[in-house]
Amino acid sequence: MVQKNPYDILGVNKTASADEIKSAYRKLAKKLHPDVNPGKKDIEQKFKEVTAAYDLLSDTEKRRRFDRGEIDAQGQERGFGGGDPFGGGGRWRTQTSSGGGDPFADIGNVDDILAQFMGGRRGGSPQRGADVTYSLALPFTEAALGGKRRVTLSSGKTIDVTIPPGTEEGNKLRLRGQGEAGRSGTGDAIIEMHIEPHAYFTRKGNDIHIDVPVGLHEAVLGANIKVPTLDGHVTVKVPKGANSGTVLRLKGKGIPIGKDKAGDMFVKLMVVLPDPPPEDLAEWIEKWAKKNAYDPRKKFEW
Repeated sequence: MVQKNPYDILGVNKTASADEIKSAYRKLAKKLHPDVNPGKKDIEQKFKEVTAAYDLLSDTEKRRRFDRGEIDAQGQERGFGGGDPFGGGGRWRTQTSSGGGDPFADIGNVDDILAQFMGGRRGGSPQRGADVTYSLALPFTEAALGGKRRVTLSSGKTIDVTIPPGTEEGNKLRLRGQGEAGRSGTGDAIIEMHIEPHAYFTRKGNDIHIDVPVGLHEAVLGANIKVPTLDGHVTVKVPKGANSGTVLRLKGKGIPIGKDKAGDMFVKLMVVLPDPPPEDLAEWIEKWAKKNAYDPRKKFEW
C-alpha cells in the first residue's frame, strides 16, 4: 500500500515551521475529531492519519530522518529488509579481476562491523539493547484527569501504563527493560504522549478556557446555565446585563495539580442573537434605538 506523505496530509510545505505544523494539525483535528463526527468511519480514519502525520513531523529528530529518507511515513526504518544485501552469507565480499582473492576477507561479518560502529568489538565489551520510542495519542480529558492505557509493544507484549493527571503534549513515560534486547541488558520503551485537541476546551498552563454562547435574553436578564467541565456539567450564574467577553471563573475546575489542588476554568460568555432575528424583536430594537442614543464605540478613539 502506498503511504501518504505526512506533509500532504497536514496540507503544509516541507519547509513549514513547527508552529505552522502545529496550527495545521489543530485545525484539522478539531474538524475531524470523532466526538464531532460520531459514527463516521471515513472521518475517523482521516483523523488517525492526521494524528500520525503530526506525531512524526512534530518530533524534530523523526522529521529530519524522514526528510533524509531514513524512515518512512510510519516512522519505520528504511533498509534492505534483512539478510545480507550483497548475497555473501553475512560477510561483505567483492570480486577482483586480478584473481587475487578477497581483499576484505579479514574485515569480518556484518555483526562485527556493526559492533565496532556501536563502540564495541567482537569478544570485547557487550552492548545494552536500544531504547524503543512509541507514540500514544490521548484524548484531552484523559490526559488532564489521568487514567490507564494498554499498550502493545513491538515484541507483541501488552502492558498497562498509568497516565499521570495533567499530562502535557510531549511528556514521556519510560518503561524500564521493555526495549530491545542486547548483550549486556535490555533497553527501555519510551512512550511519548500527544494530546488530541478538544472540541471546546483550551488548556493554558493548568487552567482551562471555554467560550460559552448565551442568548440575548439570558445576557440582559441574567440566567442559570449548564457548562461542561472535565468531570461533568455544573450550573453557572450569568449576571444580569452580561456582555460578550464577560469571563466567569470556576475555581478548582481546571487541570489537577498534585493530590488536592487543581487549576481553574475560565468561562467566556458569547452573546448570540437568534438566526434569523424574529420580526417582533427587530421592531422592538428599532423603536428602542430611536429613543436611546447608545453608541457602543463611544469609548474607543478610532
